[in-house]
Amino acid sequence: MIDLVKMFFSKRGRNDSSRQRRERPHDIRIATCALLLEMSHIDGKFSASERERILSILKRNFDLSDEHATALLEASNEELKGSIDLWQFTNCINQNYSTEEKLRVVEMVWDLVYADGKLDKHEDYLVHKLATLLRLTHKQLIEAKMKVKKIELE
Repeated sequence: MIDLVKMFFSKRGRNDSSRQRRERPHDIRIATCALLLEMSHIDGKFSASERERILSILKRNFDLSDEHATALLEASNEELKGSIDLWQFTNCINQNYSTEEKLRVVEMVWDLVYADGKLDKHEDYLVHKLATLLRLTHKQLIEAKMKVKKIELE
């Protein structure tokens, strides 16, 4: 199943001219979803509402159907279980994404963090760690946060 999902996303990615700039050893959508999953598990629990929020973020940002978003979430969860740290995911994003695209990933993370309306200390720690791994400045991290919070207030 996971190989089928990876094959689907790899084929889809190869047809996307904006992402043809490099051969990708690992799909960046899986990497992004893995970061979202890690954030949702940071408090030791993973609720149905967090799962639904991640699926919503994936569908909206990657233009996926319900079926493909669910398959991506499952494939990413398997990748995350088999990893020792987040470097492999952030490295994949760093190698394939521009700064603007990395900021969009951080915005997705902030969107998930503020789904419940609050930021706890573990989430704060992880989002700062992700910004460092993605080679983003503190200012960029805070601007992404404010952008997401502004959207929520409207």
